[in-house]
Amino acid sequence: MRAAQLKAVLPRELLASVVVFLVALPLCMGIAIASGLPPAKGLITGIIGGLVVGFLAGSKLQVSGPAAGLAVLVFELVRQHGVAMLGPILLLAGLLQLLAGRFRLGCWFRVTAPAVVYGMLAGIGVLIVLSQVHVMLDAVPKPSGLDNLAAFPAAVAQALPSFGWQAGLLGLSTIAVMWLWEKFRPHSLRFVPGALLGVGLATIASLLLALQVKRVEVPENLAEAIDWLRPADLLNLADPTLLIAAFAVAFIASAETLLSAAAVDRMHSGERADFDRELSAQGIGNMLCGLLGALPMTGVIVRSSANVQAGATTRMSTIFHGLWLLLFVLLLSSVLQSIPVASLAGVLVYTGFKLVDLKAFRGLGRYGRMPMFTYAATALAIIFTDLLTGVLIGFGLTLAKLAWKASRLKISLIDLPRDGEMELRLVGAATFLKVPALTQVLGTIPPGATVHVPLNNLSYIDHSCLELLEEWGRANASKGSKLLIESRGLKRRLEGRLRTTVGVGAAAS
Repeated sequence: MRAAQLKAVLPRELLASVVVFLVALPLCMGIAIASGLPPAKGLITGIIGGLVVGFLAGSKLQVSGPAAGLAVLVFELVRQHGVAMLGPILLLAGLLQLLAGRFRLGCWFRVTAPAVVYGMLAGIGVLIVLSQVHVMLDAVPKPSGLDNLAAFPAAVAQALPSFGWQAGLLGLSTIAVMWLWEKFRPHSLRFVPGALLGVGLATIASLLLALQVKRVEVPENLAEAIDWLRPADLLNLADPTLLIAAFAVAFIASAETLLSAAAVDRMHSGERADFDRELSAQGIGNMLCGLLGALPMTGVIVRSSANVQAGATTRMSTIFHGLWLLLFVLLLSSVLQSIPVASLAGVLVYTGFKLVDLKAFRGLGRYGRMPMFTYAATALAIIFTDLLTGVLIGFGLTLAKLAWKASRLKISLIDLPRDGEMELRLVGAATFLKVPALTQVLGTIPPGATVHVPLNNLSYIDHSCLELLEEWGRANASKGSKLLIESRGLKRRLEGRLRTTVGVGAAAS
């Protein structure tokens, strides 16, 4: 970029970067807490997402950092395998993303059915809400969503005679401020993020009233929050469960990133995103997060939309926001230590509710009931089982729908004007699943009939249906019946296959 151009855009980019920084600061810490890790882990991921991924990204206006969509998965991984194994998992997941970008597989990650993605985010949102309402009471969340739901009445009863009710009020106040600000904020102050306003007011109130609540623990030296990857831990990746976890992190992070990048492209008229480059950049970022023992990252729509709305037009805004995060942690860590944990939990509860996008659910109704069912089934499976199982169920339902659509076949037996001639009309896909129905219709053809079977209305026909037609022609030839398969529009190899059939006429034109 030339000096004159840089001078023209720099003030706008700096302003946009400050807005993104203010949005990212509470989210980075809150998502880390929701993941069962110290807040500094989320800040490290945010810094890498700005300084490194922001420089390499294929989407210039997308902002990367810790995402609520992965908080549930990280919480489960840390609970099962320990914090030490998060590094190797992220290193492998990042490597998979890097390779996917290098092999130009970015477009394939975008073929994920929207119903599965929206259902996944909705299920994650519900789990975040169920866990963070405990954190809002200065209590410890349970391992699963159902356990959190069942334990909530006891947590409330325990909070009332202790200081937990004070934390609960701070969390609720944060949610109220965010909601009211979103509804009624002045246009001139639209760049002020509701999360920062809610956390800031809650922090000031807690200090003025000297409330006895848990506060954020951030080390004075950021280096103390870094847990370097130990080479010996890499050997544990031979465990199949860890390999599956790495693939799950890579897939979910990639899908969320590319969906976010596509959404960002719709918000501006500038250069479109390079999805393969974006995947590679995310892979490098997650490998660095794995080496430093931080949280995984994705491209995140909340920070990205704030970036676009603040007027950013280049990647400088994203890079500068990472720099502000780094300077704030290094120079003003004492400010972070004043923030009530319950207030950050309130931010996550509000975010969790936003992830349950009922508008998207209703929008799926335009495409029939099956996408809505897939959305609901994926979300409920995540809530009642775990994230990976829920996503696999969503994919299974999508594939089942695809198989059902592909196997639909309309069979009609029509009398032609010429005596003794009929047409067996097949429309759709003739697969082995339709052999019984086709057999039943063939059984109704009278002896001595000449049957025309045009195949040009078929999208697909497999060998089982072809052999059934051939066998019927051979079996009924002695009765004077003739079967003429008209293979117009089919591939030459299919025509050759039909011409070799004994006792069956084949017309191709």
